[in-house]
Amino acid sequence: MVEPVLEISNLVKNFGALRATDGVTLDLRPGEIHALIGPNGAGKSTLIHQICGTLRQDSGTIRFAGRDIGAQTGAERARLGLGRTFQVSSIAPEFSALRNVMLAVQAKQGSSFRFFKPVMRDRGLVDTAMTMLERVGLTARARIPAAELSHGERRQLEIAMALALRSQAFLLDEPMAGMGPEGSKSLTRFLDTLRREAPILLVEHDMDAVFALADRISVLVYGRIIATGTVEEIRRDPAVRAAYLGDHA
Repeated sequence: MVEPVLEISNLVKNFGALRATDGVTLDLRPGEIHALIGPNGAGKSTLIHQICGTLRQDSGTIRFAGRDIGAQTGAERARLGLGRTFQVSSIAPEFSALRNVMLAVQAKQGSSFRFFKPVMRDRGLVDTAMTMLERVGLTARARIPAAELSHGERRQLEIAMALALRSQAFLLDEPMAGMGPEGSKSLTRFLDTLRREAPILLVEHDMDAVFALADRISVLVYGRIIATGTVEEIRRDPAVRAAYLGDHA
C-alpha cells in the first residue's frame, strides 16, 4: 500500500451549532488527482482552509509528508510543500505576473524581500520565475500587472506561484471557476501533466473536468463524505446521484 502524501482523519469543525466538517476522512496518494465535489454549502472550502492552515480544526488529524501538521500555520505548511490556489484570488494585483512568481521563489528560498529594482536584476531569480510562467503559458504576460490579467490568467498565475514553491502536493480550489470552455480545456490538459510532479486535491464544480482528470472522487454533502471511489463508481452511486450529480452522471 502506497503511503499517502496527505492524510485527513476524522476532521471536525463547528461554527456554533453548525457542524461544517463532520468526521471527514480522506487521503491523497502519490501521482493522483483526487477530486472533492459536492453542492454549494457542502463545506468544501471550509475543509480546504483547515488542510492549508488558515482555519484550525476542532478535532481530528492532518498528516502531510509523514508528519502531523495540525498545529502548524499556513505559512509553515506552505514551506513544507503544501501548495494551494485559492477560490478567491490571492495574488498581489499591483505587481506584475513575473514579480508575483518571484515573491514565491524568494519565499521558498527563505530570502528576505528586497527592493524591487535590485531584485529585478537578479538573473537567477528572474529566470526561475520565468520558467514557471512558461510552464503555465504566461510568458507573454509576464510584465503585465496582475490586476490586468483575465480571470483565467490569474488562475494560471496562482499555479505558477505554487510551482515556484516546489510543492509536494497541490490543493486547487475551483481552478476552472469563471473560465470559458477553451480555458477550461487548456487548464484540464495542464493539470493532467501536473500530477506527474505532485498529486492534486481538486475542488471543482466543472464535472467534465472532474470526470476527465480524477483518479478518485470524494463527495461531500453537509460536511460529510458520503462516497469515495473511481469515476465510474461515483457515477453509479445512487446516493451521489440523488444528492449531487443528477443529470451529470
